[in-house]
Amino acid sequence: ERDALGADRYRLGVRDFLGTELDLEETYAWGWEELARIRAEIADEAARILPGEPLPAVLAALDADPAYRITGAESFRKWIQELADRAIADLDGVHFDIPEPLRRIDCRIPPVESGIYYLAPAEDLSRPGTVWWTVEDPSGDIVTWTVPSTMFHEGAPGHHLQLGVTTLNPVLNRFQRVSSELHPGHSEGWGLYAERLMDELGHYRDPAHRLGMLAGGQQLRAARVILDIGMHLELKIPAGTGFHEGERWTPELGFEFLRAHKGPDPDSVVAFEIDRYLGRPGQAIAYKLGEKIWLEAREAARRRDGAAFDLKEFHRRALDLGPMGLDLLRTEMARS
Repeated sequence: ERDALGADRYRLGVRDFLGTELDLEETYAWGWEELARIRAEIADEAARILPGEPLPAVLAALDADPAYRITGAESFRKWIQELADRAIADLDGVHFDIPEPLRRIDCRIPPVESGIYYLAPAEDLSRPGTVWWTVEDPSGDIVTWTVPSTMFHEGAPGHHLQLGVTTLNPVLNRFQRVSSELHPGHSEGWGLYAERLMDELGHYRDPAHRLGMLAGGQQLRAARVILDIGMHLELKIPAGTGFHEGERWTPELGFEFLRAHKGPDPDSVVAFEIDRYLGRPGQAIAYKLGEKIWLEAREAARRRDGAAFDLKEFHRRALDLGPMGLDLLRTEMARS
């Protein structure tokens, strides 16, 4: 039995997870273009850190550098708490008007393996918004050069502001306030937009932290666009990519491709990712396609408003809308 679902069933997944319709082959080609752009930026950033060294050597050097290691879970928790606090202080009143209940993110280490994720504040505010960050060895070293972009994605200006503002918004009904997970194109697109926004605002002052953003979330999410559409439609791998050119995608090629773009995860984690893509067609592309819509909406507002464009006002309107599919988001953000 084939793992690929084909174009018709894939379009149903896109409608479900993104709330839009796509030209799938055009989006597949865009994924390759986006990945090439990101990889060129990765090469440039790596050359700033260790000129003349190949990328694997640069990544290994950063992993081994004591300047980018923290020992112990509690020390790491305090460090990410400082990152979160500083981001809110820098953004509030300048690029966002952050409601008082959201001016604090609680950063915690879970007692058991549970990944990295954000939990919105309780509706009655009895519990603050929380970033949970699993540490594999609570007494060992944690590598930090990849961490800031993830904190911006999960915390502020990412999911903490997006989900927090939604939770507090009295204009939205209760279903809207708690349904963000039903719209991953909107929510994960915003998280990826937040990573890039902080780059535009100069918050990756250390080249290693900017490399972490590019080689982590940005590269992986672009690779997912290629993989998800490519595997389900069994598309050909184009010439000039340097990867099995002319062959059609299979889960085995997907594993090899993801292995090269995901970082030092165990093979079991990579295999799980491939199975997830095959079982949830359209979900994996939500991050990059959602980010694309947010960026296009901002650029359209900038063109429409000209010198009067106000980034803080754009963000206010964006977050006040609450969760929705990407077609509706595009329509609502186009209203003057």
